[in-house]
Amino acid sequence: MSMTLQATPLPAAGPAGRPRRKRSWLQQNSALVIRHAVIILFLLIILLPLVWVLLMSVKTLPDAMRGVMWPSVFDFSHYPFVFSKIKTLPANLFNSIYVTAGTVLITAFCAVLAGYSLVHLRPKGSGIVITALLMSLYFPVRVVSLISVYEIQSFLGLINSTTGLILPYITLNLAISVLIMRSMFQLVPHELFEAAKIDGAGPWRALWMVGLPMVRNGLVVIFIVNFVTAWGEFLLCTTLTNDQDARTMPVVLAAAQGGQGYWAWPNLAAVYVIVVTPGILAFTAAQKLFFKGLAEGVIKG
Repeated sequence: MSMTLQATPLPAAGPAGRPRRKRSWLQQNSALVIRHAVIILFLLIILLPLVWVLLMSVKTLPDAMRGVMWPSVFDFSHYPFVFSKIKTLPANLFNSIYVTAGTVLITAFCAVLAGYSLVHLRPKGSGIVITALLMSLYFPVRVVSLISVYEIQSFLGLINSTTGLILPYITLNLAISVLIMRSMFQLVPHELFEAAKIDGAGPWRALWMVGLPMVRNGLVVIFIVNFVTAWGEFLLCTTLTNDQDARTMPVVLAAAQGGQGYWAWPNLAAVYVIVVTPGILAFTAAQKLFFKGLAEGVIKG
C-alpha cells in the first residue's frame, strides 16, 4: 500500500532566512484608514461650527458670555425674540424660497435648451455664442455690471420688487450652466436623436424623451450651483430693494447684525439657524441626487 506524503508549507522567509511576520490589520489597510481620517477631519471642520451656532442659539446669556460649549440650561426664548424683533421675517424667508426656486428652475430651463441646441441643432453662430460664454466667466459680472443692472431694472420698473430679483440672479450662473449642459449633451450620441427623428419625434419631443433622461446628472449639478448662489446672494438684493419686506434672508441677517434691537450672541445665532436651516435641508436632498448621478455616470462610463 502506497502512502502519499503531503509537504507542509513553510512560512515565507525574510532576507536573512527568518520567517516573515504577518502584517497587522492596520498595516494592510493603512491607505483606507488615512482616507477615512481625512474625510472625518473635513467633516468635523464643517459640522463643528454648525453645532456651535446651534448650541449658542439655545444658551442663556451668562452661558454665552462664559464661552462654554454645552449650555447648562437650554433657553429657546431667542427664537420668539427674533420673530418679535423682525416683523417681516416670515415674508423674508418666503422671498428667499421664492426667488431661489424661480432662479433655479428658469436657469435650468434655459441651460437645457441652450445646451441641446448648441450640440444637436447646431445653429449658425454657435461658436460665437460659446466664445462669448467662456469670456464672460473671466469678468466679475456682479461688480462690473451692477450699475447697468440697476439701470435696466429701473427702466423695467422692477426696483424694490422681489420678483424682479429673479432676472439678475439668473445671469449670475447662466453662462456656466449652459456650458455644463453643453458638455453633458456632447456625451449623448447623435444617433439617438436621429433614431427619434425617424420615429416621428420632433426636436421638443426628442429632447423630452431622449435628451433629458441622459443629462439628468448635469441637471443636478446646475441645480446645486444655482441654489447655493441664489440663496446666499447679498449684493444685488441690497442694491435693488429698499423695503425690508421685499428683501431676502441674507440681507435681513446682515441688518440684524448691524443693530436691529438688542442683539446678543444667542439672538444672532438664532437668526443664523433660521437662515441656514432651509438651505441645509434642500442641499442635503440635492446632494443625495448628486451622488446618485455620479454613481450612474460611473456605471454608464
